[in-house]
Amino acid sequence: MKGVNVFTFFMEEEVRLQNLGRVRASENCHSAMRSLMLFLGHSRLTFDCFDGRLMENFEAYLQKRGLMRNTTSYYMRCLRSLYNRAVEYGLTSDLHPFRRVYTARDQTVKRALQMQAVQALRRFDLSAHPSCEFARDMFLFSFFTRGMSFVDMAYLRRQDLHGSYLVYRRRKTRQLMQVEWLPCMQQILDKYPTNSTDYLLPIITERECDERKQYLRKLRFVNRNLKRVASMMHLPVGLSSYYARHTWASLARSQEVKLSVISEALGHNNESTTRIYLDSIGSSAVDQANRQLLQQAGV
Repeated sequence: MKGVNVFTFFMEEEVRLQNLGRVRASENCHSAMRSLMLFLGHSRLTFDCFDGRLMENFEAYLQKRGLMRNTTSYYMRCLRSLYNRAVEYGLTSDLHPFRRVYTARDQTVKRALQMQAVQALRRFDLSAHPSCEFARDMFLFSFFTRGMSFVDMAYLRRQDLHGSYLVYRRRKTRQLMQVEWLPCMQQILDKYPTNSTDYLLPIITERECDERKQYLRKLRFVNRNLKRVASMMHLPVGLSSYYARHTWASLARSQEVKLSVISEALGHNNESTTRIYLDSIGSSAVDQANRQLLQQAGV
């Protein structure tokens, strides 16, 4: 349909996703839409002009700005999802605008620590640097819980701790996860005072403030201080909260833990996803793998 404004529809989709509780998808929509608008320098784009040449030029613009291929692909996939929804709604015929741009994912360099580095990280005295100590503890908590993602850590509630097990749903996939609660996890929990919220860890700590903003702010805080820790320890790689997940997967693989067990432990839907992290299983098998790994780390 000629004359239908692309950005008007995209903004409506952003609101729809927000109302559905798909906050991350809504944010992705906003980010891709904003970048396209900056490229055009205006917001008057209509669907009859949304074609392959436009997307090729947009991709070239992103590349000239120094964005990596996986980042440009991320923008293209976000826009493609929105565009396909417009086609589904009958707002435009499919002009196949993404046919000649890159929308796949390049394999990235694995971000993982060796076992000796994990052991050194646990022993490293950070008592004179409380912010760094907190960041290190959150990294270790993720590692101890089989590479739990930071967003899942942020939204853990006290009621999720059932005796000797931590039971929660992944924010990304809604998959139910069950992790054996071990002394090393309790030690981290005991280090920090209980806050006024219902959350287990001191990530979201204020009742009256936007929870997602608190989570994102604390994520930036942790990642910034993890880089400081890596520098202080002269580690061969930088650190971020995501390194813990890669590290658990890589070290489990090095201990000859089966790929299917690692996949179950990380909450992946298939083993092909798990392979990205690496150079139905019963919970007991996963917990045994975690205990074995933590024992190797001297926990």
